Amino acid sequence: MLYMDYAATTPMYEEVIDTMTEVMRSFYGNPSSLYAMGTDAEQLVARARQTIAAKLQCDPGEILFTSGGTESNNLAIRGAAERYRHRGNHLITTMVEHPSVYETFRKLEKDGYRVTYLPVDDTGQIRMEELEQALTDDTILVSVMHVNNEMGRIQPIEQIGQMLQHRPKTLFHVDAVQSVGKLPVIPKQLGADLLTCSAHKLRGPKGIGFLYCRRGVELEPLLLGGGQEKGLRSGTENVPAIVGMAKAVRMAVEEQQAFVKHTAGLREMLVQGIDRLPELVLSGSRNPEDMAPHIVHFSFPGMKSEVLVHALEQRGICVSARSACSSAAEKPSRVLTAMGASDAAAVSGIRLSYSLQQTQEDVRRFCSALQEVVAELKPAVSSQKGRRK
Repeated sequence: MLYMDYAATTPMYEEVIDTMTEVMRSFYGNPSSLYAMGTDAEQLVARARQTIAAKLQCDPGEILFTSGGTESNNLAIRGAAERYRHRGNHLITTMVEHPSVYETFRKLEKDGYRVTYLPVDDTGQIRMEELEQALTDDTILVSVMHVNNEMGRIQPIEQIGQMLQHRPKTLFHVDAVQSVGKLPVIPKQLGADLLTCSAHKLRGPKGIGFLYCRRGVELEPLLLGGGQEKGLRSGTENVPAIVGMAKAVRMAVEEQQAFVKHTAGLREMLVQGIDRLPELVLSGSRNPEDMAPHIVHFSFPGMKSEVLVHALEQRGICVSARSACSSAAEKPSRVLTAMGASDAAAVSGIRLSYSLQQTQEDVRRFCSALQEVVAELKPAVSSQKGRRK
């Protein structure tokens, strides 16, 4: 099986599996316990926090452990909005955010907040002038993702951070789930007050993530209880997963340059293969610097994406239809619709995502299979077009 859905989840590093196994076997104490087994576990959590902070060039106290990207995004957005509501009632995000961000803002609207959803151009990027125009004295939070999880467009995060640096009442949240360990992610350089990461996107375990929360930023907790994580995330710490995540972050960041070089080459080959098939439409920008190197997205207008997914699966290839969180939905992709795609294109999107593990031979195999699938399905698309006429 050729697995090309790394943006959905990734196989764990063998070293991470080994480390977590040892922690589960030997360090099963509760980090809140006062005896030696508890303090041993607490020290592992502290070292993991230090490891992650070193790779993000921040203070260990700015790293909060959560259950993953969804919880981190919810904690950042809801926690900031509720804590600073006395400053204002206006929030800004984009039309192309991950569901864990987009749906959180939709809920906040129902709670009485005023939300601006920034549009994007046909490559999926926001326009800086529209962000600037949207800002008001009541704006307390801006949330923009670094790399779009569906089609790989990179947003101008550093420019946004610079724009907001003179607005102390406005916090800046970045969903960096698809960029940590793949692109340079230093929160202070990006100007981020809050930044989200999920371990299973970078070959770590599922069910664990972290939120970078800049020193001085206060949040209202989502979970109440024993007061772990400075009272912002109560619940007994998942020590094996935390240690595994720290190791995965360290390894991914250390491999980052090799990752970018290798995946950029694979992306170029994939784009060329897709361009050879006139039935397919490539998503995003044609400038490689605008796009994450590990994600390629295209549409086959007239053919539903799940048909393509299953046709490729029959040839031993795993790909995705949009975000894994919403890939089973048959309605048009919100992201592609925001980019101006037709309904026919927006229900036919396919996402390819890969890592250092894939080779040029893998890409050639995929392109060959894709050519076969398009030739097989093209008559059905032509027939549908004929009936519509």
